[in-house]
Amino acid sequence: MPRFPRLAGIATAAVALAALAAAPTSAKEPTLTDPRVVEHFDFAAGQTPESIALEPDGSANVTFALARQVARLSPHHEPRVIAELPAVAGQNTPITETAVATGLVRAHDGTLYVNYATGTKLTGIWRISPKSHHVKQIACLPKNGFPNGLALDEHHGVLYSADSVRGTVWRVPAKGAQGHDCLKPKAWATGSKLERSAPPTGFVGANGLKVRHGAVWVTNSDKGLLLRIPVKKNGSAGKIQTRATGLTNVDDFAFTGRDDTILAALFTDNKVALVRPNGTHRVVLTAKDGLSNPSAVAVQGKTVYVTSPAFFTMQDPNLLLATLNKHHR
Repeated sequence: MPRFPRLAGIATAAVALAALAAAPTSAKEPTLTDPRVVEHFDFAAGQTPESIALEPDGSANVTFALARQVARLSPHHEPRVIAELPAVAGQNTPITETAVATGLVRAHDGTLYVNYATGTKLTGIWRISPKSHHVKQIACLPKNGFPNGLALDEHHGVLYSADSVRGTVWRVPAKGAQGHDCLKPKAWATGSKLERSAPPTGFVGANGLKVRHGAVWVTNSDKGLLLRIPVKKNGSAGKIQTRATGLTNVDDFAFTGRDDTILAALFTDNKVALVRPNGTHRVVLTAKDGLSNPSAVAVQGKTVYVTSPAFFTMQDPNLLLATLNKHHR
């Protein structure tokens, strides 16, 4: 497996290339330049990078969904598995029919939280300690559901998990339950905008998830929606707002800066779209850049990270980087 590039210092060459790039379509709109695949993975070994959470030094934590693993890709080091979720007997996981590690988030102290969909009592949110990398289930979610996107609100000490089968956003305390108990949280948000499409086309409903400026943002893959759910002062969910439509098979996303512009992964179309605050959007990355069913996007400074697990192409799961150019921000 090739050595992972120096993420922490990669911006230098990228900035030089960006200076030679064509003028942006809008003076106020961020653009992407210099897309490059920096790591290729082994699909047969289950190395399908489904979600991503970044370290302060630019290292990337990813979930290898089909291998039930969390791996770290660090500057100057080979990718290494830092945690593996327990194997499951008699699994009957919705959507995938096999146990998968999905959404991943990082707390400031280095603690990682990961969703695990199994079709059994092990379905839920798991915590990975920052030093020992010990894994522990802290929330038990319905075994007939599919926890997918995951978001952390550290200010209020809560996690949000998007259930792609039950059309639900769950909310749980990030500290988990006291003792050895496993929390069984109540639904925080439900509604038709979070649900899957009707059979036979219904597949994945609520999916990508982020917390931003007093609201939870969610995508619905089947319906191509970007949604915003205000968090009320008492912690309950406000009315679900539609912020963008027509995002075919949208998965995870990331905000590019101070406003509500996002980069969204469109997994079956092998594209990443830039979605403006008014809901309009344009494609900024495609399969020609190396995307292979992209599922997650992260932004750190001027660097954009995109994971491609290749669930449908079954070819070249990878990590792609690009340079984010912010104009007049």
